Amino acid sequence: MKFMKIMAVALTAILAASCGQKKNAPKVLVLYYSQTENTKAVAEEIATALGADIEEVVPVEPYDGTYEETIQRCIREREGNILPGIQPVMAKVADYDIVFVGYPVWFGTCALPMLTCLGEIDLSGKKVVPFCTFGSGGLQSSTADIIKKQAQAEVLPGYGVRAARMAAMPAEVDQFLKASGFLEGDFVKLEEFPEPHAVNEEESAIFDAAVEGYRMLNAKASKVASRTIPGGTEYEFTALTAPRGATPDSGMMEIKVYVTVKDGEAPEFTQVVR
Repeated sequence: MKFMKIMAVALTAILAASCGQKKNAPKVLVLYYSQTENTKAVAEEIATALGADIEEVVPVEPYDGTYEETIQRCIREREGNILPGIQPVMAKVADYDIVFVGYPVWFGTCALPMLTCLGEIDLSGKKVVPFCTFGSGGLQSSTADIIKKQAQAEVLPGYGVRAARMAAMPAEVDQFLKASGFLEGDFVKLEEFPEPHAVNEEESAIFDAAVEGYRMLNAKASKVASRTIPGGTEYEFTALTAPRGATPDSGMMEIKVYVTVKDGEAPEFTQVVR
């Protein structure tokens, strides 16, 4: 009988502690805009992993035309300094401690509906975590724009994935959330890239194979550094390319192109940093 009483007291203490942990746990919101389902898939992966609330940003006038029609609309809006209207955000953002902000990258920054959203909500004092999908890159440049839009927020390092690599996304999101401290569990801590060296013939071939067929990236590798990753090697190439909208006398600019080669698989580039 005495043993049962001790067990009951212990169980009560455990339950109380558990309730206290839930009560004190940070509230997390995943707020995203998605045009093609890719960003939505990342948003749902994050929300499910963290047990977070989730809400989609919805434009009043959807971007539902063809790829070329969407490009032309974006060009008109950008040149006219026009941001699209969005439906009101239903979540009470003030109640959350951490807000994950997701979007596709358009013209090197957040898609316009998300820029509208960031201009209408206040994330002051909150931890903000960007995540994005893209054709070649844009995580760093879009994060810089989020910092400008929400100067009083603590904008943390984010996650980005190429639309061509969505199959790799679930495992990458899991590692990202664990490495960032949002999830408990084992993760692979990668070593820093060493000092780069001039590319040799084999490394140049790896770069060319990774970017072949991607019409928006016409670059030539000049330097490279590499590091071991689970199941293969990651390369950080320094490459030369013509800047966007370049004229004949614009000259060349340096970019970083990240390429992974998994054991037994073809090289693929994961992102470009301009």
